[in-house]
Order: sequence, then structure tokens, then C-alpha cells
Amino acid sequence: MELYNRPGRGRKITFNSEQIERIKDWANLDPQQLKQVRQKIKEQWDITVSTKTIKRLLFQVRMSWHRWRRGVFGKPKAEEYQRQKKQLEQLKQLDSLGIIELYYLDETGFCLTPCVPYGWQAIGEDQTIPSSRSPRLNVLGIMSRFNHLESYISTQTINSDVVIACIDSFFPQVEKRTVIVVDRASIHRSNMVQSQLDEWRERNIEIFVLPSYSPQLNLMEIWWRFMKYQWMEIDSYQDWQSLVDSVETLLREFGKKYVINFV
Repeated sequence: MELYNRPGRGRKITFNSEQIERIKDWANLDPQQLKQVRQKIKEQWDITVSTKTIKRLLFQVRMSWHRWRRGVFGKPKAEEYQRQKKQLEQLKQLDSLGIIELYYLDETGFCLTPCVPYGWQAIGEDQTIPSSRSPRLNVLGIMSRFNHLESYISTQTINSDVVIACIDSFFPQVEKRTVIVVDRASIHRSNMVQSQLDEWRERNIEIFVLPSYSPQLNLMEIWWRFMKYQWMEIDSYQDWQSLVDSVETLLREFGKKYVINFV
């Protein structure tokens, strides 16, 4: 017996390419409410579909359901952003050629209230991470694009005094022009820091201040994100000492066990 396809058989394609693009636009407008998208499909084309069908269509156009990231409150001035981004790219090229040393400086904090990551779980079961109130473990890091990291850890507030002391400690002498990239946090632009700029410049150390609202230009932000969302073990949040030990291990092993390809 010969089997063959007859014309008109099989599942019909519900939407054409233009309609799928329109559905994608609606999903961007209502990213948390596919019921709203389903209603617009019904109103626009008199087609009734399930939210499962809409999800399948969105997967086809490379959309996915995942956690949103917190963003900064404002936007940089376009002209300033493009100018300084170009300058930073030039510094990166000089760094790759070995003409200068380029570093990124930033601060963050850790506590027993964890940054909750995604992880595989059995359906119907909920994995939990210990969470409690605790002091804040503050970290200042100065990192190169080649996975060299110097860090300072304290339960005390990191202020301009600490920033100056760390730069002086980590760079007592430099053999070539050294540029340190910082964001526009007040502790990086205080009068105390400004008074050090001439002295640092005489020692061949320069501070490059990023435009406002531009964390994506500071590679330290990537490092903090890897630490908090990928490399911190769940057991790190059992108690304060476990947290301290975990942070110290990650800082100590960066460039060895923990590596990021920035180049």
C-alpha cells in the first residue's frame, strides 16, 4: 500500500510573517501579559489562539521568558557617551599593544540576602536559598582586561580615602602609562580624589571617568555579575563566615579557576 500526501492535508499555518512580526511587537508592548496579545489577535484578525501558541511563535522569533535585569535610572548624553566610548576603545587598543596598562575600578557589596539565580529544578519542586539579614561585606576591585585583579575587602564603608589608599597601594610604581577607568560615583569625583590627580599624573597614572549611566562600559560590572549570579554557591549564604570565605575564594582564584574572556 502506497502512502502519499494529499493536497489540503496537514495543519494550516495560522499566521503569515507580517502577522508574526506584529505579534512580536505586541509582546514587546505587553511583555508580561500574553492574554492582552491574544485579545489583540482576536480583535485584529478574528483568530482565536491559546497563549501556548503565542509562546511558540515568540520562540520562533528568538524571544524568551527570562528574568529582567535592573537598569540604571537615566540615560547618558548621546554625544558624550559616543565620544568617551570611542576614547575607551582607543585605550583598549593601546592596552592590547602593550603601550599602556588599562584597569577598571569599582565597588560592590555582599550580604546574606542573596542575588537569586536561575537553576534547574524538578517540576513541582521549589529550590530555596538561605536568606537572612547581615552586615554588608564591601569589596573594591581593580581589574585588568587580562584577568589580573587586586581587591580590598571590608565591613566598613568604602569612601574616597579608601579609593585613594587602594590606588596608591596597588600601584606604588608603574613602568608605563596606566589608566584607571571609574564610574561617576561621588567617591571617585570628590575633592579629595581631585586633589590627587596631579600627583598621580606625575607618577604616570590617569583616571578616566565614564559618562553617566554607563555601567556597561565598566568591565568590573561584568565581574560582579559573574560572582553574584554564576559563581557564588548556594551554601555561601548559610552563615556570615561562609559568605566571607566564598567571596575571598572567588577574588583569590580569579584569573586561575575563574576566568572571563574580556579580550
